[in-house]
Amino acid sequence: MVVKPPKLKAGDKVCLVSPASTPEKIQVKATVEHLEALGLEVQLGKHVFDRHGYLAGTDEVRLKDLNDAIRDPAIRAVIATRGGKGAYRIAKDLDFKAASKNPKLLIGFSEITILHLALLKHCNLSGLHGAPWLPGFSARSAESFRLAAFTPGVITLESNKQESTHALTTSGMAQGRLIGGNEDMLATAAGWMLPSFDGAILLLEAFGMRMGQMDRHLTMLENAGHLTGLKGIAIGQYTECGPDATTQGNWTTNDVIGERLRRLNVPILGGLPIGHGDSPVAVPIGTMATLDANSGTLTVESAVT
Repeated sequence: MVVKPPKLKAGDKVCLVSPASTPEKIQVKATVEHLEALGLEVQLGKHVFDRHGYLAGTDEVRLKDLNDAIRDPAIRAVIATRGGKGAYRIAKDLDFKAASKNPKLLIGFSEITILHLALLKHCNLSGLHGAPWLPGFSARSAESFRLAAFTPGVITLESNKQESTHALTTSGMAQGRLIGGNEDMLATAAGWMLPSFDGAILLLEAFGMRMGQMDRHLTMLENAGHLTGLKGIAIGQYTECGPDATTQGNWTTNDVIGERLRRLNVPILGGLPIGHGDSPVAVPIGTMATLDANSGTLTVESAVT
C-alpha cells in the first residue's frame, strides 16, 4: 500500500534543494515568495546555488542537502529548485530508511522523476509531479500546486485538444497506480531504479528529445519487459521534441510514440497538461488513478493525507 505523507499547511517548514542543475537566483526568489505567500516557512539547502560543471555542486554536496532535508523532522516537504541534469547520479544513495520513518512530500518534475521513482521503489512513498518553478508557472499551475500539496482531495485532469499529444488518445478505461513522469528519466532508471509497472498507469512527458531518442527509450522499456502488465498510458506534454536536420522521413513525435505504445493494447489518454509546456499542472505520483480515454479525464488520488 502506498505511503502518503501529511498534507502541507500554513506554518510548515519546507526546504528547497538542488539535486540536479543550478537554478537562477531570481527564479528561486520567486519560488520562495510564492511559497511564503501560502504560509510556508522556507529554508534553502546550503548548496542550492553551487556550480560544478552542469551540476549544482558535486554529487556529495547535492546528496547531503537532499538527505539532510529528508532526515530533518521539522521539514515537511522537500522541493527541488529545478530539474536539469544529475539527479540520477545520487538517486541510489537517498536515505530510504529516514524517508520511510518520517514520510514527507518530494516536489518536482523533469529530472526529479528519478527521485520519485527511487522513493516509490524503496519506500512506496507517493510524491508530487509539479513544482512552483518559473517561467511558465501560471495561475492554473499555482492553483493545481496548492490543491495537490495542501488538500487530500481527488485530483481530476482533463485532456486538452490544443496539446499535440491529444491525437494519441484511443478509447477505453483503466485503473491503477499512476507511476512515471519524464521519459528520459524512466529510461535512465531501467534496470536499477524502476518500480514495477505491473497493474499501473504509466505517465509520460518529455522535453527537448529527438525522434531517435524517444524511439530508443520506448523500445528499450518494452523489450526489457518494464511495460509488461500496464493497464493504461497517460501522456502529457512533449515540449520542443521532434525531428532535427538529420532526421529522414516525415514522422512526427506522435508517430513515434503512437507506433511504440499502441502495440501494448491498453487505453491511451494524451493531451494532458503535464510537463514542460504551457501552464503545466501538478499531479500526484504513486497513488491510484482512473484513466478514462472516452471522456478525456485522468482522476488521481491525492499524494497527501
